Amino acid sequence: MNDLALKYSQDRVKQARSYLKSIFDEAIEQEFLVKDPSRKLKIPKTLRPKDKRILSWEQLRAVLLAATRRDRLLLMLDMTDALRPSELFAIRWRTFDGENTLDLTETVYRGKIRSFGKTPKSLGKVHLPDDLAAELRLWKEEQKQISPKLVEPDAPMFPNADGGCLDTSNYRNRVLKPLADSLGIPKLNFQVIRRTIATRAQSLGSVKDIQAHLRHSRTDTTANEYMQELPESVQQMVGTVYAMLTSAAGPQQVM
Repeated sequence: MNDLALKYSQDRVKQARSYLKSIFDEAIEQEFLVKDPSRKLKIPKTLRPKDKRILSWEQLRAVLLAATRRDRLLLMLDMTDALRPSELFAIRWRTFDGENTLDLTETVYRGKIRSFGKTPKSLGKVHLPDDLAAELRLWKEEQKQISPKLVEPDAPMFPNADGGCLDTSNYRNRVLKPLADSLGIPKLNFQVIRRTIATRAQSLGSVKDIQAHLRHSRTDTTANEYMQELPESVQQMVGTVYAMLTSAAGPQQVM
């Protein structure tokens, strides 16, 4: 555990501890062991801080401008609806109503389609802006001209070279990392994108709105893990508080 703490994030270390305890719990249940050797296993005190960096709107737009036709549309969809890669790469043409809705019904993990998501709220209908829906319709026509098989109901909206679902790790290494390197962005992955959208949307809606947008089961996950502090927003709030305190209207009239 101490060695893991030197190399990996605290979430990875905590996950490893959870797996170890589950393994030994099962070993005791199966009577392979009498005592649990992990019962006193503690989380190391020297954990690496979480990397909670976010991007600016300018950086997100730069990524979209630098991406290829397919990747620009794929990433635009991901950024707009804050999709997890397991949800994004599992989208089939039959889930698109041709108008303004995607019906997320499944996810993909290591090439295998699953009928469930990360949380109970992961799957369901998501809204598409008019212009994005129009782009998806155009993309479908372009794919159809290449081969009608590419737009069959069960065909992935964004297929890999073999016509199957894209792999998250492969996409991160072959598309996102080169884009980040070419644009001078320190880190670009789907987690950074979701965290960025959650944070930048603070002034666009309530915490409940953002929770629904990210399809989290609990608001504390949205507020504590995804939404980051924006110094300019804090500065504006402080200025507003000062203005309210010094308003000539007086406290009663201001309220």
